[in-house]
Amino acid sequence: MKKGISILGSTGSIGRQTLEVVAAFPSSFRVVGLAAKDEVDLIVEQIKKFNPSIVSVVSENVKSKVEEKLGSDKVKILAGEEGLLAVATIAEAKLLVVAIPGALTLVPVIESIRAGKDIALATKEVLVAGGEIFMEEVKTAKVKVFPIDSEHSAVAQCLVGEKTEKIKKIILTASGGPFLKTPLEKLAKITAKEALAHPTWKMGPKITIDSATLMNKGFEVLEAHYLFGLDYSQIEVVVHPQSIIHSMVEFIDGSIKAQLSSPDMRIPIQYALFGLERSSNLWAKTDLAKIGTLTFEKPDREKFPCLEFAYQAGRRGGTLPAVLNAANEEAVNLFLKGKISFLDIALKIRQVTDSHPNIEKPSLDQILEADSWARGQFISK
Repeated sequence: MKKGISILGSTGSIGRQTLEVVAAFPSSFRVVGLAAKDEVDLIVEQIKKFNPSIVSVVSENVKSKVEEKLGSDKVKILAGEEGLLAVATIAEAKLLVVAIPGALTLVPVIESIRAGKDIALATKEVLVAGGEIFMEEVKTAKVKVFPIDSEHSAVAQCLVGEKTEKIKKIILTASGGPFLKTPLEKLAKITAKEALAHPTWKMGPKITIDSATLMNKGFEVLEAHYLFGLDYSQIEVVVHPQSIIHSMVEFIDGSIKAQLSSPDMRIPIQYALFGLERSSNLWAKTDLAKIGTLTFEKPDREKFPCLEFAYQAGRRGGTLPAVLNAANEEAVNLFLKGKISFLDIALKIRQVTDSHPNIEKPSLDQILEADSWARGQFISK
């Protein structure tokens, strides 16, 4: 029987690659729900190709445009939060792929878990903003979480057959982004175009900027804490520009396991869709002789302070990680619009997090309120 899949973020980078994987295994998967933003032509193309039962778009205006282009090819289309929730909880779906950047998906993902869906998670912000609540809901509902991030997929693969208590530390690898060798004094004049030119990965604009600031890696530290139940002292970041080793696990006997593959997100996506089982594919293979050299170095936390911000927020917990996430999202958006400099991203984030009255052990509503508070504070700065 084909596994029913819903996708939040079907027109983004991860969403499109997920649909590539689905198309490569037509006897294994069936798309039952799609949630997208406003890319009308692409949404129509995806509907016609995958024939979902339900589709969500960002607004009633976009809904009308999609319906007009579909003509006689009718499908149930909803808009806004109602649409996201419907796609996330549709009865036909066994697995929900979460690939919309930002905290927007937190509520529909929680409802999806309560509806008994397994989660293939690419959206870091879900765990960053609401990690404790997310993991509690997962435990209560007894559903499974399959990481799509290449780093956490790598850790999951390294832990097959291993015991958690035997782990000394997780080593998350970072490409270092486009400014790894750029002197600090030159970062103030960096343009959005330069920051979007990632050396190894093809991703959406928000996550690409997060990779350039290393905030993306900081968020992955928080993810690893929740997914694998480890203290922050057991999660290390090393810069690995080749992006071939996606992460490593060091054990108490000194052994280190690493997972290697080409920097192709379809590989961890496929692994997640199949429930952490392997299947043959035609994706890019790794030629170690051609690669030649794998290098590692410590991250420069002075040049990239966002990494340290994430560690600090994770250790303090409460609503602070949600505030960190919201402030980062707003700052990156302003940078992409050319309204602040690259270095201002970290400065604005620090201003907001320093002024936040942290709430320990928050409810979901308090997390959402903290997210809203941070955005309001940021806009007023």
